[in-house]
Amino acid sequence: MPVVREFTLPDLGEGLTEAEVVRWLVEVGEVIAVDQPVVEVETAKAVVEVPCPYGGVVTALFGAAGEEVAVGAPLITVAVAPGEGEPPLAAAVPATAELAAAVERPLVGYGIAEPGRSGRRRRVGGAAAAVAAAAPVVVEAPAVQAPAAQVPVVEAPVVLPVISPLVRRLAREQGVDLAAVAGSGPDGLIMRADVERAVAAKVAAPVAVVPAAPAPAAGEVVPLRGLRKAVAEKLGRSHREIPAATCWVDADATELMALRRQLNAAVGPKVSVLALLARICTVALERFPELNSSVTDDGSGILRHSAVHLGFAAQGERGLVVPVVRDAQRLTTEQLGVELGRLTEAARTGSIVPAELTGGTFTLNNYGVFGVDGSTPILNHPEAAMLGVGRIVAKPWVHQGELAVREVTQLSFTFDHRVCDGGTAGGFLRFVADCVEQPGVLLRRL
Repeated sequence: MPVVREFTLPDLGEGLTEAEVVRWLVEVGEVIAVDQPVVEVETAKAVVEVPCPYGGVVTALFGAAGEEVAVGAPLITVAVAPGEGEPPLAAAVPATAELAAAVERPLVGYGIAEPGRSGRRRRVGGAAAAVAAAAPVVVEAPAVQAPAAQVPVVEAPVVLPVISPLVRRLAREQGVDLAAVAGSGPDGLIMRADVERAVAAKVAAPVAVVPAAPAPAAGEVVPLRGLRKAVAEKLGRSHREIPAATCWVDADATELMALRRQLNAAVGPKVSVLALLARICTVALERFPELNSSVTDDGSGILRHSAVHLGFAAQGERGLVVPVVRDAQRLTTEQLGVELGRLTEAARTGSIVPAELTGGTFTLNNYGVFGVDGSTPILNHPEAAMLGVGRIVAKPWVHQGELAVREVTQLSFTFDHRVCDGGTAGGFLRFVADCVEQPGVLLRRL
């Protein structure tokens, strides 16, 4: 006999406790292989595909698109072949004949694959199909509000006598609660006609007249989920815990832009402004190592990091993320450019993995790409510092005693006042500004 295996949502790393179902890659009744991706979920870090360690017939899926599933909660059940030494699933079909006979054959068009349908999905036939068709639909029951200081109690899942996925879809589209529908089929099986009667009754039901109450302000509540939820929690914690301060200075970036043009005139990978700024940051942190640090969780000490794991803000399909370049202090400007480009593309396409979004020790925020000059950002907790760079734009500037049009940018530096005083922060920012204005002094180190 086939054995039904339950696969729960695994720990996806980085201490994540839940994930949101984006879309299912399989459906009930489909035959899947071992380690085949079955669902796409969105965590606080990235969108990932989750493979199932079992091969066989899918009998149930837990959670619709948009719903959150906790780590360790059921995700999918699969009817797998018997254990080693027993006949395979195909040979076990006769043994399931009794189960197949107990399930009424659905009406034509109920749960049957559409004609001409193609793709990678495969359906099983005979009794194996009955195993999948007879699988109950599991609806998560809401948690019961528990008294204070008690563990919340969760009601047992409700098993609904529904075979056809088309009946379930019709009920979902029409807003019909299947738990409240009495089935007219054998053993209370809910049929399509039952759902249609429930829809007609809902439409015909008289509408109670209630005295009009003052209309609330128009608006929409958007739930915080996935990445936005993680960002909100992290920035909220940063704002509560870190006494941050910001200083800024205007800098003449004309020579930096000229250097970039010279470097890109040579054969080889092109150098971005971000790569030049990243290299300047690593050199500045060598002079001011106290800024490459973080305060311990209990607030009793300051952890100074031996390596610079440089985070940078990047706009992706899921919003603003902060990829991290590991050991940035070891990379040349050209190598930094290659790694920054790779991570930026991964963030843009949504293919970046969670490990590439964590562990930063310092952040470079180039908000100039949004066409703005300045910002006072919130630190990326638990980091102690962030350099912000505004747009580089032509402005009147006094150069060598004369008024001239120069390419000017505004640099801002936000820091955790617990790790240093204004003198250190100002010294770091002034050094960065000097490198932007006179990049030639760094050529031997670029």
